[in-house]
Amino acid sequence: MQQTTNTILMVRPVNFRMNEQTAVNNYYQKDLSTSLKMTNSTINAKAQQEFDAFVHKLQENGVEVVVINDTENPNTPDSIFPNNWISFHENGDVGLYPMFAENRRLERREDVLEQLESKGFVIENVIDYTGAEEFEVFLEGTGSMILDRQNRKAYCALSPRADEELFIEFCEDFEFTPVIFTANQTVNNRREAIYHTNVMMCVAEQFAIVCLSSIDDKKERKNLLKHLKENQKEVIDITEEQVNAFAGNMLQVKGAENQLYLVMSSSAYQSLRKDQLQKIEKYNPIIHSSLETIETCGGGSARCMMAEVFLPKNK
Repeated sequence: MQQTTNTILMVRPVNFRMNEQTAVNNYYQKDLSTSLKMTNSTINAKAQQEFDAFVHKLQENGVEVVVINDTENPNTPDSIFPNNWISFHENGDVGLYPMFAENRRLERREDVLEQLESKGFVIENVIDYTGAEEFEVFLEGTGSMILDRQNRKAYCALSPRADEELFIEFCEDFEFTPVIFTANQTVNNRREAIYHTNVMMCVAEQFAIVCLSSIDDKKERKNLLKHLKENQKEVIDITEEQVNAFAGNMLQVKGAENQLYLVMSSSAYQSLRKDQLQKIEKYNPIIHSSLETIETCGGGSARCMMAEVFLPKNK
């Protein structure tokens, strides 16, 4: 099993803005329309510029990017983060996931699968967990779960968007060993659950980046480290302040000639200390791009924008 792919699916936004339905438990979002008096169309135009520049950087380095254009209707402000509703696997399986915000459920589009098939990708099975929404049970794809595909482990920080039972069901269906913990951030002097695991953790082929101080329970922290060390991952610890700059929201991808890269936003890159950058660059170069508007309004960053495509291709 491969841990990294050179094919990424990304959705170009048409109605990007701060989503009031996700802001209830995504504490990274800020409303630019009130703070900077920006109109939604200005915010969307800025997000599109950031998106296009980001795609260009990936393609320049040999990453294959499948760009799907969002539709005007239905109105989906968070469509730029497709990894939450869909995942693609090496055996041709596709996972569809239940989403916390009602307006995010509208992001799921049948034609995305058709567009991939038209490019020669093979889809064998669709495993659909979306029925759990009726019971207010959620598991937001590779936002909620960090998959170590090589070692068949799935890491999950429980939150209103990551249900333990459904996560275990996913692990049984896809043959992953579950590693479960709770990760918190400080909001108004209170510890609140971090909404997505991929904000505080990234697992690459030979290393893992994780905010250990967000895991308040010492046993859970020890268990997480045990699993990473068992698989010979060098652990690079980041601070909560760096998590706030999206330094946990990164993805390792393959570019031209199978060269590995770690992809992140410029704010994440700028937040890293010299010693952390050296550790990362020992394994792979870094690609970073400015995603300021997307991060500020969307409360998500580079990793959230990339849905990895591991599907087999027609011979």
